[in-house]
Amino acid sequence: MQRLAWKCALFVLLMACGAWAEDAADQAAAIKSLMQRVDALEKEVRELRQQNEQLKIGAVEPQPAVTETTVAQPESSAPAVAGMHDHLNAHQPEAGESYPNLKLRGFGNVDYVSADSKSQPSGFVMGQFVMHFSSALSKKTSFFGELSFTAQQNNYSADVERAIIRYDMNDYLKVSFGRYHTPVNYWNTAFHHGAWLQTTISRPEMVRFGGRFLPIHFVGALAEGRIPSGGLGLNYNFGVGNGRQTISLLSRDGDAGDVNSNRAFVASVFARPAGLYGLQVGASMYRDKVSVDVANPVQSHYREWITSGHIVYEKESPEVLLEFANVRHRDLLSNQVWDSQAAYAQFAYRLPGVAKKFKPYYRYEYIHAPVGEPVLGVPNLKGGQTVGTRYDITDFAAFKAEYRHWNRTQNEKFQGFWAQTAFTF
Repeated sequence: MQRLAWKCALFVLLMACGAWAEDAADQAAAIKSLMQRVDALEKEVRELRQQNEQLKIGAVEPQPAVTETTVAQPESSAPAVAGMHDHLNAHQPEAGESYPNLKLRGFGNVDYVSADSKSQPSGFVMGQFVMHFSSALSKKTSFFGELSFTAQQNNYSADVERAIIRYDMNDYLKVSFGRYHTPVNYWNTAFHHGAWLQTTISRPEMVRFGGRFLPIHFVGALAEGRIPSGGLGLNYNFGVGNGRQTISLLSRDGDAGDVNSNRAFVASVFARPAGLYGLQVGASMYRDKVSVDVANPVQSHYREWITSGHIVYEKESPEVLLEFANVRHRDLLSNQVWDSQAAYAQFAYRLPGVAKKFKPYYRYEYIHAPVGEPVLGVPNLKGGQTVGTRYDITDFAAFKAEYRHWNRTQNEKFQGFWAQTAFTF
C-alpha cells in the first residue's frame, strides 16, 4: 500500500513537471514571438522615420493645394542620412492629394576665402542660389526640378541641374526620364546643390561641380528601386542616356543630344542593412565613349569605364564617408590604356550635450592621373587635407569654417582659410 502511495506521488510530481515544462515552453515561444514582433515594429518605425526625414529634406511635403505655389516649411537641420537627398525620394505622394501641385524650396550660401593661391580669388564670394521644384502629377507620377544661379565675374549663370519626371510602379521599380546627378558615386546623389545639405563647405575634388574626373550629370532614362533582400536592404539604379560631350567639354553632358552614336550606361547597387541604420555600402559602374572632336571624321575615340565603391556611415555622431573611383580610358585605335584613381575619406562627429550645434570634421583627398592621360586633363592631388567645423545657427542655417592644405603636383602647395554661411528656406 505504501509503495502504491509513493508511485502515485511520483506520477503526480512528473505530471506537474511536465505541465511546468510545457508552460515554460509556451512562455518561451510567446516571448520569442513578442520579440520578433518588437523587432518588426522597430524596423517599421526606423523606415517611417527615414521616410519622414526624406520628405523634410527633399522639400516635397505633399499638401492639398491645387493651384497655389507654396513654400515648404523644413523642420529639421539634420543634414544627412544615407541617401536622403536622392531624387529617388524626391516625392512621396499621399492618398487624397490633389494634382497637380507645386512645392518650392531654396538654398543659398555666402563664402569668404583667404588663400595663398593665385588661382583662388580671395574675399567674399556669393555661392550658388538654388531652387528646388517638386510636383505630384498623379498618385504615381511626379516631377522634380532644380535650378541654380552661380556668380560669375560679370553676371550670374543659370543652369537646369535636374529635371526629372518619374513613374512609381511600386517600391521595386521606379522609371524616370530627364537630367540627373549621375549615380556614379555616393556623394553625387546624396548631396546635391545647396551647401546647407553637406557638412563641409565644398564637395570632394573628384565630384566638384565643373570638374572633369567623374561625370556629374546624366541625361536619359533611369530605373531604380529596391531588390527583395530582407534585412540586407539592397537597392539598384540602372540608366541609359547621353554621356559626356567632347574632351574639351568633358564636364558637360549631352543635354541637346549625344555627341556620338554611343549611349552611356550607368548601374549601381547598394545595401542599407536594417539592423545597422545609417550604414550604406555600394558600388557602381559607368560606360561611355568619349570623342575628341565630332566635326573631325578622323579622330581618336576613347572607351571610358568608371568603377567606384563607397562605405558610408551617417549618424551625425559619427559621420564616416569613404569613396574610391577608377577611371579607365582606352584608345580605340591603339588599345593603349590609362587608369586614373581618386579617393577621399571624411570623418565628422556632432558633439554631445550643450555643444551639439558643433560638428567638427576632417577630410583627406587624393587624385592620380598618369602622365599623358589624353582625356581627363585634371591636376594630380597628392594630398588634400581639410579640417574644420560646422555650427548650426538654427534648424535652417549653418556657419562653417575650415582650413585647407593641398599639395598639387602641378600647382605646388597652397593653403588657406574658408568660411561659409549656408541656409535653406
